[in-house]
Amino acid sequence: MKNFLMNVLLVALCAASMAHAEDTPSNMGPAALESLAAARAAIAAKDWPKAIAELNAVVKSEPRNADAHNLLGFSHRKQARPDLAKAFEHYRLALQIDPQNKGAHEYIGEAYLMNDQPAEARRHLAELARLCGNQTCEEYRDLEQAIGAYKGKPPG
Repeated sequence: MKNFLMNVLLVALCAASMAHAEDTPSNMGPAALESLAAARAAIAAKDWPKAIAELNAVVKSEPRNADAHNLLGFSHRKQARPDLAKAFEHYRLALQIDPQNKGAHEYIGEAYLMNDQPAEARRHLAELARLCGNQTCEEYRDLEQAIGAYKGKPPG
């Protein structure tokens, strides 16, 4: 039974890492890959404390992993009590490591809207238009929609 459960876990981890292979560095160690898979599962379940703990483990062993920093910023932002300072810290690190990280541009733009800084959000929208080569990539559309919703937000 124990071997069966280990095999099921291994298959689930492999499937999770393959499903997100496009944004997972191929040179990550097995422990970091396992933590990243667990973090993605926690994010899907909206278990922000678990996601943050797992992502902290990833960035401890892989400090130059832009996607882990981006997801860490996302998790800090999505908590019931958002920690925007931590979110901005990790989004900025992600963009410092990978200035073309479309996800980080989208998410930091959304964080700027939460921080009532729409001009900064629009700056990242313009960067997404440049990176995408158009205005149809998912990250561009999502941030554009968030900016539109922000504009329609009643004051106060």
